[in-house]
Amino acid sequence: METLTNRTSWVDDWERMLDNSSSIMQREPLPDSETILSLPPDGGPDFNRLIHETSPYLLQHARNPIDWFPWGDEAKARAKAEDKAIFLSVGYSSCHWCHVMERESFENEEIAEILNREFVCIKVDREERPDVDDLYMTVTQLVTGQGGWPNSLWLLPDGRAWYAGTYYPPEDRGGHLGFKTLALRLADTWRTHRKEVEAHAAKLADAIRENAAGKQTQQGAPQLAYLLNSALTTWQRTYDRRHGGFGKAPKFPPHSALELILHQSDGQSDRTLQRIATGTLDAMALGGIHDHIGGGFHRYSTDEKWLVPHFEKMLYDNAQLAHVYTEAFHATGWPVYREVACRTLDWILRDMTGPEGAFYSAIDADSQGVEGQFYLWSPREIIEALGTESGELFCNYYQIHPTGNFFDEASGLPGGLNIPHLTTWPTDKIAEQLLHGRQVLLELRNTRAWPAVDDKRLTSWNGLAISAFARAGKVFEIPRYIEAASRAATFLLSSSMPNGELMRVWRAGKARVPAFLEDYGALADALITLFEADQHSAWIDKAEELARQMIERFVNPTSGLFLPTSESHENLLTRMPNYFDQSFPSSTSLAIRTLAQLANHGRDTVFEEAARRGINAVLPLAARYAANCAALLLAGTLLGPDEQSPQINIETRAATPNPDGDGKARVDVKVTLPTGWHLQSDEAGRLFTATVTGDFHLDHVTNESLFLRLRPTFVGLVAAANIQITVSVCNETICLPPKRFSQEVKFRIAAD
Repeated sequence: METLTNRTSWVDDWERMLDNSSSIMQREPLPDSETILSLPPDGGPDFNRLIHETSPYLLQHARNPIDWFPWGDEAKARAKAEDKAIFLSVGYSSCHWCHVMERESFENEEIAEILNREFVCIKVDREERPDVDDLYMTVTQLVTGQGGWPNSLWLLPDGRAWYAGTYYPPEDRGGHLGFKTLALRLADTWRTHRKEVEAHAAKLADAIRENAAGKQTQQGAPQLAYLLNSALTTWQRTYDRRHGGFGKAPKFPPHSALELILHQSDGQSDRTLQRIATGTLDAMALGGIHDHIGGGFHRYSTDEKWLVPHFEKMLYDNAQLAHVYTEAFHATGWPVYREVACRTLDWILRDMTGPEGAFYSAIDADSQGVEGQFYLWSPREIIEALGTESGELFCNYYQIHPTGNFFDEASGLPGGLNIPHLTTWPTDKIAEQLLHGRQVLLELRNTRAWPAVDDKRLTSWNGLAISAFARAGKVFEIPRYIEAASRAATFLLSSSMPNGELMRVWRAGKARVPAFLEDYGALADALITLFEADQHSAWIDKAEELARQMIERFVNPTSGLFLPTSESHENLLTRMPNYFDQSFPSSTSLAIRTLAQLANHGRDTVFEEAARRGINAVLPLAARYAANCAALLLAGTLLGPDEQSPQINIETRAATPNPDGDGKARVDVKVTLPTGWHLQSDEAGRLFTATVTGDFHLDHVTNESLFLRLRPTFVGLVAAANIQITVSVCNETICLPPKRFSQEVKFRIAAD
């Protein structure tokens, strides 16, 4: 370890870091609820309209000089009445770059004056309104080829977008357009080129609808096994054998992929798949993305080594990671995975649990305006806290060096501060000493200025956490985890269901925003997992009730697709099916998983029917990017084989007793199907495809016959054609995966 002599105290390290930060956001406390109720609708002279919201993210912006509106009809009506475009900003409370843009632009009086004069400004919490977020993030990705938050868009008064981007610096910088310049240019474009703006908005709207419809890779439903193989092949190809994970930086925890890989590796003698999962789990647990002092994981790693994270900590990440580490322990028996899962769950119980038992949403990346400040350490601070011998041991194992391993993302400058991480797992004796050191440092860390906690309770995120606690409680035989899951579930089923209707958000004593498909799916699945842990039938009975509502509200009756919003939700541009995993499992996968689990527990057959119809409808859309649909594929495997598949009989018959003088022969093909089923033709109108090997090659095909030609090298009296025929069959509601049949046809060769 590097020498610590002639180093300044750790207090000096902190002061230097604070001095180097561009700006410190000191948020004044908001007034009490009675004072807020007495304010006018526009917030009065000290606030804007967001002061009347409950979202912590929106309340962060309540003192901005911008005349923010929350999402709703009032803002659109104002834009229409004043003939103004809408500026829409979408973000979330723990987003570092959202805070940066607020400090630089939204608190800037000059920029605020431009926005207030030229536009109607709307601020949206993406976590409260995933439907709004999904729609406008799709716009930004179509316009710019990438996405991220804060998401910045300009809309027509009716909500159709015509310009989009993400973070902008306040002034022109390094060849990049500044936000002030952009706002002035777009205001001028709105006034002087209105027809072009409206035409562009119409084209973008058409592109969004086309994107929502999706693209199929083939006619009918592709075979689930084929998509599983495609996804596994992609992960094997992109696996980082040196650092774990997939691809290059930045690296996000691939929760769903890891769970599916572990599931698929179960029972296989070849441990290749399991090594991909465990290699990634090991790398994340050793790395700086793992909070070694307090437990839990940060959002993602900015580098390929899992060392330098973006420091926000999200409930959904930690719930999913606790679950996958639990499954990894169940698969391998390695105690490190149990320790990581338990430390993550204990962090949720300690720092992310409300007094009623439900779980908070997130902890901010920043404290006092500096990202990561809460989590970084100098060697001097650790040695002063632990003593020389224990402190140096701790610094040695957790890679705490005088030069520091943390570099500011914006400036690239080192600060002499460190992110604790391991390069190898310590021995049992050393592990005990490190445990004591972590406990002391956690107490010390808790005396620092805390990052903000987003204390809203989101139904779907809580569903993931309930599942993680219930599953870990069962696997590890820890009753308090099952009790925590039960307490949170009890709260959601009471406080988040006023008048019997499930809501998405609970905060400050209020349940609001009608629940989306992901909320129904995640909560119902959690209740089933809780039933499996404690065998109380009330949980699965309630899951069945939610599942019936889910089918009624979110299934397209024509296609069988699950849609993320219901008819009772706001009518946005389109209802886009959601089947790709992002930071959260796709809402379609949560729905199908729930229905599959109910079917596996012997509940009403309607659940299996809806699940099979739904997955047959969505697999053609998912087939192009199977590796992005891990949760959907896992849900499909839980359904098992379809016992209702029709019996298909294929008969091949030599139509001529022997080849003619040119070696030509014909084989007739007859396909017999049960009543109600038919052959599905491809784009060329062919009812089946065929390949031929052996003594013949295939000349051409019709819908009744195969025309063969004897290979010129053949010598003998009997020639064999080995024929493989592939068909796809459909009924009125579904098309089954393609099925292949192999048969042999023989011909006698006439003697000369």
